[in-house]
Amino acid sequence: MTRGLAGRAALVSGASRGIGLAIARRLIAEGMRVLLVARDAAALAREAASHPPCVAVGHAADLREPGAAAAAVGCALAAFGRLDLLVNNAGATRRGDVLALSDADWADGFALKLHGAVRLVRAAWPHLAAAGGTGVVIMIAGAGGRVASADFAIGGSVNAALMHLTKALADRGVQDGVRVCCINPGSIRTDRLAARIESVMRERRISRAEAEAALAEAAGIARFGEPSEIAAAVAFLASADAAYIQGAILDVDGGWVRAV
Repeated sequence: MTRGLAGRAALVSGASRGIGLAIARRLIAEGMRVLLVARDAAALAREAASHPPCVAVGHAADLREPGAAAAAVGCALAAFGRLDLLVNNAGATRRGDVLALSDADWADGFALKLHGAVRLVRAAWPHLAAAGGTGVVIMIAGAGGRVASADFAIGGSVNAALMHLTKALADRGVQDGVRVCCINPGSIRTDRLAARIESVMRERRISRAEAEAALAEAAGIARFGEPSEIAAAVAFLASADAAYIQGAILDVDGGWVRAV
C-alpha cells in the first residue's frame, strides 16, 4: 500500500547509512524524489546511482558548517523544483562519563544534531509552507531523550532539545500549514548499536549473543529494532494518513520508554 507520496520531494539528512538510508529508500519506494545529504560523498554517489536518474540525488555536506543547510535546501529545489518533506536525521554524539566529557564534546554533539537541524528548518520552512498543505518536518531524535543515563548525557540532552523544538515548530506550523513531528528510535540495528555490542563483549568478556541479550534486557525489550521500522513510521507521518497529527512525539522503541 502506498501513502500518496508519489511526486513529492524530500530532503533526508544523515542519509548515507543506517536509519537515514533506510528512510531515503522507503520514501523513494513510495514514489518520492529524495535529496540524500551526508558527509560521505562516495556512499551518496553509490546510492544515487542505484536509482533512476533524478529520483535520488546525493549532496555531500557537513551540516555543522553554518552555510551548509541553506546550500542543501537550494540543491533540493534545483533538483526537484519543490520541497515537501524535511527529515532531520543527521547527528551522532559521544558517549562517556558525564563528568569527563569535554566542552568540545558537548559543542560537537549539539553542532550537528541540533544546530544543523535548526538551520535546515529555517532554510526549508518557506518552501514547506508553500507546498500547499503537504509540507512536513520530521525530527529523528532518540529514546535517550526520555531516559536519562550518566553515559549518554550529551545525546540525551540533544534529543530532549529536539523534542522541545518539535513542539515549538509545530505551534508555528499551525498558522503556516506545516506539520512537525518527532520520532524517538530505541535500540535500532545500526553501526552504532553494533559498536555498543562490541564494547560490551570486550568489557564483560562475553559472546556476541550474550552481549545482545544483556543490552536488550537492560532496556526491557524483546528485540532490537530495524532501520526499516523507523522508515515506515516516517512514511506514515509524512502522508495524508497523518494529516491531523501535529507536534506528536512517537516512540518507536519496542517498549523501552515506560513513562507516561
